[in-house]
Amino acid sequence: MSGAQFTGTDTAEFFDPTDQQAQDWGKLAAWLEGQGHAFSPDPPPRQFTGGFGNLNFFVNVDGMECVLRRPPLGPLPPGANDMGREFKVVSGLNLGFPLAPKGVAFCDDTEVLGAPFFIMEYRSGLVIRDVIPDVLQGRGVELSQMLIDVLNTFQQVDPAQVNLDDLGNPDGFLGRAVAGWIKRFHVAAADVYKDKEIPNSAREVIAWLEAQSVPPSNTTLLHNDYKINNIILDRENPVRPIALLDWDMCTRGDPLFDFATLLSYWIHPDDPPAMHEHGQMPSGKDPTWLRRPDVIEYYAKVTGRDLSNLHFYRVLTAFKLGVIFAQIYARFCRGTTADPRIAMLGPTVDGIYDISWEVLKGRME
Repeated sequence: MSGAQFTGTDTAEFFDPTDQQAQDWGKLAAWLEGQGHAFSPDPPPRQFTGGFGNLNFFVNVDGMECVLRRPPLGPLPPGANDMGREFKVVSGLNLGFPLAPKGVAFCDDTEVLGAPFFIMEYRSGLVIRDVIPDVLQGRGVELSQMLIDVLNTFQQVDPAQVNLDDLGNPDGFLGRAVAGWIKRFHVAAADVYKDKEIPNSAREVIAWLEAQSVPPSNTTLLHNDYKINNIILDRENPVRPIALLDWDMCTRGDPLFDFATLLSYWIHPDDPPAMHEHGQMPSGKDPTWLRRPDVIEYYAKVTGRDLSNLHFYRVLTAFKLGVIFAQIYARFCRGTTADPRIAMLGPTVDGIYDISWEVLKGRME
């Protein structure tokens, strides 16, 4: 859940230089030179403030404004923050899905910056975080439908046409997703719940998921973290998307998994506190946004997909959201971050697991 927002060079988008994570820019310059690229230290690189996960820096390469993207410090969950995968995806996907930024360079030599990283083109625009800009107040229906339209367009991309037909393994995707997110739950729980009981809601959801037969599924490309703050909007026409970011978890699998993930982020004004605390969508702050049942109806209309098994996906992705926040909070529990935002996530993690149980019971429509 990297949530990177590359929205322009306004200083509000960056950490103060004294607070940003130090990088060896001299080593970067030398590596880029060896790859036939030129790094400019002027203006100095700046770290973007958005997101809990990957570190993102505004840099100048070959005279172009670019973004350098690398994993956070400390140990990472299995399969997370895969820079090589993300670079492969953006390099291919841009051929058939122009909202994906173009890749510039990838480095898997950890001697350069301490971790793999890649550089991609920078696109300046407007990103909606937890506050809806004045220019978009009252335009929730347009924004809601835009989100579904972009997802539908992305899900229609033929992986073979963008050199991604070998990405991931779509066979058995849902079964692996269930097993994988339960496994990740237990890994994070070893840190998060080492001194207290695991919530009963999490135990019950896990038992339910393990008892289900996964529904039959189709295969498309998956973003795997699709939500509003991963979209950059045109400043002149702020309901028009100009980029979709955060491709490190992109794979091939069931399209309803992406859609249900989006629904797990979708907040209503009257939702429980943990929904508002996770802050992944500002939809609870403007009554003009579509509510989840209306979003489901619109998705069914534009895609023509059968949603009769959507409840399974809703439970799984609501639980997944709790695990994601637990993975983030576990970094604080292990002492690998002192970020005060992360330090406050403990109650939110419990609350999201409670919400996944409410979804299971059909009380979070």
